Amino acid sequence: MITALDHFVLICPDLEAGADAYSKLLGRSPDWLSVATDGAATALFKLENTALELIAPTGEGAVGDRLRELHSDSGPGLTSLAFASNDIETDHHLAGRRGLAPSDIIAGDSVSAETGAKRVWKRFRCADEACAGVKTFVIQQVSGVVQSSEAEPGSVGGLDHIVIATPNPDRAVAHYGTRLGLDFRFDRTAEEWKTRFLFFRTGGLTFEVIHRLGQDNDPTGSDSIWGLTWLVKDIEGAHSRLSEGGFDVSDVRNGRKKGSRVFTVRDGTLDVPTLFIAHEPR
Repeated sequence: MITALDHFVLICPDLEAGADAYSKLLGRSPDWLSVATDGAATALFKLENTALELIAPTGEGAVGDRLRELHSDSGPGLTSLAFASNDIETDHHLAGRRGLAPSDIIAGDSVSAETGAKRVWKRFRCADEACAGVKTFVIQQVSGVVQSSEAEPGSVGGLDHIVIATPNPDRAVAHYGTRLGLDFRFDRTAEEWKTRFLFFRTGGLTFEVIHRLGQDNDPTGSDSIWGLTWLVKDIEGAHSRLSEGGFDVSDVRNGRKKGSRVFTVRDGTLDVPTLFIAHEPR
């Protein structure tokens, strides 16, 4: 049903400030800035294997009002996953058969604030209660697909993995592995970190679903999009770029995966737990 993670959404209070923060973090400019619609506007960073969409209230409108309400409740945060489809009508039928209670397929569009160009897509939303509380969409791009721009040295190339926190790992296996059909690669309990790790793959990136052991978890509670690990080719270059840019970063260290090196970014991420990673060439 799903071919990749088309994009994921980060709500921020101010689009210009958010786009500036993530331009500095990723080492690249937004590839699309939209005209405001219904009180909201977006900035899209297109990467090698997915895209980050920032959305913020801009003026009057129902969407902008809802974004202000969400920000007032919980501040900036990762809120939505939009999975890519190349046959949305068939996938809509399959989603219904798999119990995802999909909405009707609707058309959507966005106009560039810089060039006036137009993007068009079709999408449907899966019921929140069927997706453990994570806002989940399936989308098919129709026209005006955004291309990734050139980036500066030490920049982010793609997303290595996105981290989902769950109070119910068995539910997560059924949801991500069966209902959504992601490639279930790995199930490991690491007592030294008091965590059970579930790894799923799609479109060249990993969904790392984590369950903290020994905590008082309500198994009926919602999952949440917890953090991001950005992929770079030159970890030292990325570390220098961010350090010189005023970010609070940890030292570069060996990662948990053999042949990987990582560092943590402690600020400038709109409160998103953030790691940078590079892998040794195979």
